[in-house]
Order: sequence, then C-alpha cells, then structure tokens
Amino acid sequence: MELVDLTLSIPAGAGADRVTRLRELRLGAGGTAYTGMVYDFTHDSMVGTYIDFPGHIKETDDGLNAATYPLSRLYRVETTVIHLHRANAPGPVGAAELEAAAPDRIRGGGLVINALGECRFDEIRERSVWLDKDAVAWIAASGVHLLVSDIYESAPALSGVFSDLFAAGISTICCPVNLHRLRSARVLVTALPARFEAVTQLPCRVVAEL
Repeated sequence: MELVDLTLSIPAGAGADRVTRLRELRLGAGGTAYTGMVYDFTHDSMVGTYIDFPGHIKETDDGLNAATYPLSRLYRVETTVIHLHRANAPGPVGAAELEAAAPDRIRGGGLVINALGECRFDEIRERSVWLDKDAVAWIAASGVHLLVSDIYESAPALSGVFSDLFAAGISTICCPVNLHRLRSARVLVTALPARFEAVTQLPCRVVAEL
C-alpha cells in the first residue's frame, strides 16, 4: 500500500488576516516544571486544503456539518481518478472531455479530477480552467458524494458549479495537491476534518491509498 498526502499545508506565522501565534505556557505538577507550546489561530475556513459540505451554501444546506457528517462517507471512500492535461489550455472542461479520460465507468462514492497534471492549482491564473455546466451535470449523474478536484469555478463570472454540486449532495475538497501522483484509476480516499459543530467549511487532511 502507498499513501499519498493530498493536503496543502497551512503556513505558520502571519499574513494579512491569517495568523498563527505561538505562546509558551509554564506548567508544573508533582515537583516537575515544564513549558507547554500553545498555538492561537486566526484565519477563515479556506486555508490549506479544505472541505465544503453542501451546507456551505445556505440554499443547499442538508442539515449536516463537520460534527454530524457520516464518517462512512469520508473514510476510505472508493474513488475513481481522472487525469487531464489542461494547465496550458485555459477554458471550460466539459462532460465529453471527462468521460473520454475516465476509466470504463465511475465506481464508488468518490471522484478525483486532476485537470492540471503536475501543475498545482495556484501555479496557473486563478480559475482560468473550470468545470462547465454539463461537466457538473455529468459528475452529479455519476452518483458520487465526494469530489476532489484542482478546478471548479470560472472567473470572473461564476457559473454555479458549487451550488449545483451541493444540490446533488456532493461535498467538495478544494485546493488539493499531489493529484498527479495517483497513478491508479481507483484509489481509497480519506478526508477527515476536525469535528466542529455547526461548521460546513473547514481545513481538512486528505489522504489517498493506492
């Protein structure tokens, strides 16, 4: 078994409204003194690699969140992998292109779309490659409930990619890395966020088993 970490690290230190502060806390017990290293975090929910549950959009909220979402839909999810080579070819990705690059059929509850090859999502112009409406419809029709992709929406005009995915009951993993290392057509994906109550978008550790 080979494990591939698909998670973008959250940088330590300061940057605009995203700050990680380290403070030392002197403690003592039973005649022993030691120093605890405590971290204070100030950031929004879109740092590193993060997960969006359908409730991230109010209109598609299904009542589930990071504390209540079934672990069976996040742990070792059988996932189909699609690789494209669109890093130097901006524009929409349609259903026909996904279907042509997919294995014989989509199997399992997860789907990985590696549209940019070895290029990372932040190494191209933001949202210059995106999922078209018919691609989103094709993904929804496949029956998956977890999507890991290095492309989603277009810019500057949004086309409703996330609202359509969430309406279909699909949770999305945003800003993943190392997707090109998934050499098998099918892998097992585990995506485990911290168990925050009433939170529908938050950083998430994502790992694939080959």
